[in-house]
Amino acid sequence: MALSFKKDLEKYKEIDEDELLNNLSEQELKQLETALEEMDPENALLPASMRQKDHTVKAATSPYSREKLLSFLEKEALEYKDRDDVVSFSGERKGKAFVPKQRPIESRQEVVTTLDPELEEALSSATDTELCDLAAILGVHTLVTSTQSYDGTSSKDGGYNNVVKGEKMNPVFDEPPNPTNVDDTLQRIKNNDAALTEVNLNNIKNIPIPTLKEFAKAMERNTHVKKFSLAATRSNDPIAVAMSEMLKENKSLRSLNLESNFITSAGAAALVDALRDNDTLTEIKIDNQRQQLGTSVEMEMAKMLEDNNSIVKFGYHFCQQGPRARAAACYIIIIPFQRHIYSCFHGDAEGGWVWFMLFYAQGFDEDDIQLLFLKKDFSSSPSSPFFPAV
Repeated sequence: MALSFKKDLEKYKEIDEDELLNNLSEQELKQLETALEEMDPENALLPASMRQKDHTVKAATSPYSREKLLSFLEKEALEYKDRDDVVSFSGERKGKAFVPKQRPIESRQEVVTTLDPELEEALSSATDTELCDLAAILGVHTLVTSTQSYDGTSSKDGGYNNVVKGEKMNPVFDEPPNPTNVDDTLQRIKNNDAALTEVNLNNIKNIPIPTLKEFAKAMERNTHVKKFSLAATRSNDPIAVAMSEMLKENKSLRSLNLESNFITSAGAAALVDALRDNDTLTEIKIDNQRQQLGTSVEMEMAKMLEDNNSIVKFGYHFCQQGPRARAAACYIIIIPFQRHIYSCFHGDAEGGWVWFMLFYAQGFDEDDIQLLFLKKDFSSSPSSPFFPAV
């Protein structure tokens, strides 16, 4: 059932508002504007000058003078009579003064402990060392030092010492600075020095960004460096992008360390994208950056680990549960195969030589055996009941 007042509103549904506004005169538009401005004068979100239209039409009698206004206000305040108090103030105190209650002082009575004659005789004839042992057993550690509590001995001079002494702290000295010569190492990388297989630039914080880019450019054509470390060198995203370009060209590097730097999600994404096509790098560390890399980058890392069959050590702490679970599931498959490879080529386990001889008897050389394990392609592998199922 429709309400009665709504029946009168049905005739206004088909009215064209634009046509009505076009038919209004200028005076009627001003009246409408005034009415709209006065519709919500209590809106606290609007400034005071916009809540209501200014209706004052009186002209100013004289120019504004601050001094005259202050003198007028002061005069009005002095001439205005104060309101009389209902009860005049006399300063008389009424009521009782507060007196705190005096609590009785509790007298402490000493409790006399009476022991058996045998115990009295044993304690009176005990030495300081025996008393220290007894205190340590009873847990009264405030009466003996840490050394006395441990072995029950007294101080060096033979007397009883009840002063608690702290253990002497061994000083821990800072690590010595990295002795690597940056310019000489860069030149050796450019010359493809065969004797240079490991580059360690860790903790050298004054290497310029252009120099680090030169390192990445020189590593693109180097074939002898197996391990490259740039931890704590203040490397940022441009360095990460340069390293990603290097990983696309270099096919001899086995380990890359970029921990404790200023790489963000953009630089990490470039590295992950480069690792999809790199099948020679076995270890990379990019943890402990200035800020978290984000969920999307971590998910791309997990996808890369699923596609890349060569990386067996990935130094990064996943902050999200989804990417962490995918990466863990990937390494459950990869690590056992890498252990087989290590035992095959180093002879550290008897089973490793069994695997090696099974493949070697089929005509595979050492490189082919390693490639089979890394790629997990056992379609042409020898049949054996001991072979692990993939």
